[in-house]
Amino acid sequence: MAEQKNYITPEGYATLKAEFDLLYRTERPRVVSDVAWAASNGDRSENADYIYGKRRLRQIDSRLRFLMKRMDNAVVVDPKEQQGLEKVFFGAWVTLYSITRDEEHTYRIVGQDELDPSKGYISWISPLARAMMGKQPGDTVRVVTPGGEEEYEVLEVAYQEPSTA
Repeated sequence: MAEQKNYITPEGYATLKAEFDLLYRTERPRVVSDVAWAASNGDRSENADYIYGKRRLRQIDSRLRFLMKRMDNAVVVDPKEQQGLEKVFFGAWVTLYSITRDEEHTYRIVGQDELDPSKGYISWISPLARAMMGKQPGDTVRVVTPGGEEEYEVLEVAYQEPSTA
């Protein structure tokens, strides 16, 4: 089975790379040093520093493998180079008016590794993001949610973060 493409913004890729570099260049060597020191203290079966260090090393190596795989499958999409800026595509900031609830929300369509609901970042594979793709201001978007069908009107599409002034 082929891997699903990991679409990601340049900022998201930089975040993955920074975490990888921190773990690989700083955290892992420190833990390896701690484990070597703990191993030199003798009996490893009851040596908490050794046992914890080995467990932490496995966690770091697992996370490094995960990050490496995500970066290898990454397709960096720079929203600044987007064509058709009036339509919703990956990386867009979209302001929606909820017709159902009489509320306005702004979302940014990002990669799965960048998901952050508190910032309004939603994954490109989410039902809402999929429903918005290709829409432009004035279009209506219908999404089926666990709470029922929601209806939105696209108010604005931007490829730079809207000012919060």
